Amino acid sequence: MKRYLVPLSCGMLLLASGTFSVANAQGSKAAARVHLDRAKAAAYRPGHPLTKLYETVCAPALSEKGPVEPNPTEGGQTAPALANRKVPPRSEWYSEPAKVFDNLYWLGSHGDAYSVPTVTGDSTWAVKTSDGIILIDTGQDYSAKELITDGLKKLGEDPAQIKYVILSHNHGDRYFGARYIQDTYHPRVIMSEADWAAMAKSNEPVELRPKKDMIATDGMKLTLGDTTLTLYITPGHTQGTVTTMVPLKDGNERHLGVVWGGINPSLTRYGVRYYPNWEVTFKTWSGSIARFLDIAAKAGADTYLTIHPFYDNALEKIHAVQYRKPGDPHPYVIGTDGVQRYLTVVDECAQAGLANVTK
Repeated sequence: MKRYLVPLSCGMLLLASGTFSVANAQGSKAAARVHLDRAKAAAYRPGHPLTKLYETVCAPALSEKGPVEPNPTEGGQTAPALANRKVPPRSEWYSEPAKVFDNLYWLGSHGDAYSVPTVTGDSTWAVKTSDGIILIDTGQDYSAKELITDGLKKLGEDPAQIKYVILSHNHGDRYFGARYIQDTYHPRVIMSEADWAAMAKSNEPVELRPKKDMIATDGMKLTLGDTTLTLYITPGHTQGTVTTMVPLKDGNERHLGVVWGGINPSLTRYGVRYYPNWEVTFKTWSGSIARFLDIAAKAGADTYLTIHPFYDNALEKIHAVQYRKPGDPHPYVIGTDGVQRYLTVVDECAQAGLANVTK
């Protein structure tokens, strides 16, 4: 009789273990759903919808599979050699430059993650000061001359006055144009130490990497003429993502813009592994957002400046600026609540992703 006790006990343990696993998985899904519901609620306000942001950033948590570790040679993880790279037609990326604030220009490209998967559109921001221009990101190499050099000239500015380039992180859509700007106008180029190091190990084209220059540090103040920008290290999209606060001028009004340096949390990109697993990735990203939510609230940040225009209908806002009448509210100023909502959507999506991968 005793010989049956061990198998029976093992069977009971296996059954209990299986039941626990199912319950644990169901609990994770339920926890994730709470965060997804919060993100969805924060994503919509009449006049300032963030629905595309929600659908894109929450995509891993919305999927039944959850986040998947990328294959090192698939899914955009290997950058093609420069000679083999296919440059998209101009019609898929060119946009006219625009003056958005008295001291801020948009020199970006259009594109829609839904209709043109390979061209998501990139924002390059040019901050005009009394002593020159500060660029935030540079977009692609193939578009840099037309969008940045020619764009500034169309707006009546001299591209030779570019004194600094801040790179929000070490992905090609942020820095491929930086080498051209660096070689042509000789500005100082700023990126975090972690991302300079990751760029050196990346499989993206060596020919397009800017030469290592200044290192961004957390809380760093960058002053040029009458303007001071503040840089924060907000890891999660990369190990050293830089988020920048920009003082903005609109007639007699003053506002504070936030260029949040990345959108989706990343485990590995272009041959470089950032974190050991998804749990650490989501925790890191969520921690950065939680900290910055407090920083932005205390500073009174009321304007979000996107790095990819489709996330917050940026092109529509930029277009609307041209139709604005004296005394009308600025289309880009969404208020302190709007900035908090934006960051909340990203945070709740990260929390949902964390719930899905936490055992």
